[in-house]
Amino acid sequence: MDRFRWAVAAIALLVIVVVAAAIVSVTTPGTPPKAFADNYGGAVPAGALLRVPVSGIYPGGAPTGLNADMQNPLANDPDAVQRGMKDFDAFNCSGCHAANAGGGMGPSLSNDLWIYRSSPANIYLTIVQGRAAGMPAFGAMLPDRTVWELVAYIQSISEKPGAQFGTTTSADLPVQEQVPAGQIQTARPWDYTEPMPPDGERPGGSPVEQK
Repeated sequence: MDRFRWAVAAIALLVIVVVAAAIVSVTTPGTPPKAFADNYGGAVPAGALLRVPVSGIYPGGAPTGLNADMQNPLANDPDAVQRGMKDFDAFNCSGCHAANAGGGMGPSLSNDLWIYRSSPANIYLTIVQGRAAGMPAFGAMLPDRTVWELVAYIQSISEKPGAQFGTTTSADLPVQEQVPAGQIQTARPWDYTEPMPPDGERPGGSPVEQK
């Protein structure tokens, strides 16, 4: 009987030690885990990214203390867009968003329609943190520089060039549509458009370049 009591006491002591260790290791709410903080080596301080608003609605009507206009640290890198275009395929972004980001299982990124805002920081956070309705979080998989290259590319392909800005697919049959990615791969797909035929049949010939 004494042996049984000692066994029960030992198990109880072990449970108390494990629970105590778990409580000590709990991170204070609002504080990033130390491992993540130590390993983060991004171009933008983590504290600045945390102040990027997801919507255009601000307390008091002013974005005081927020980084609403944070820019891409690679904005002045002339090759960032081209590298981002290669990254888009290399990391299989095109698997969901289709070639030239024309839209597939994931939404089109080569138009001016945005769910989570079009600022460089918001696109960055979309890639790193993921979004609802299916966008995975790639922050633990992609180098910070690669994410900013993807941001540069996505902003390039979604830049509205002018009045003839069309849609990749539309029930409204726009006057112009983007040339299919199978015909040309470019970081500025809307520089290459062709007339949308009324009957939906694609005319022959080479893409018409719109400048």
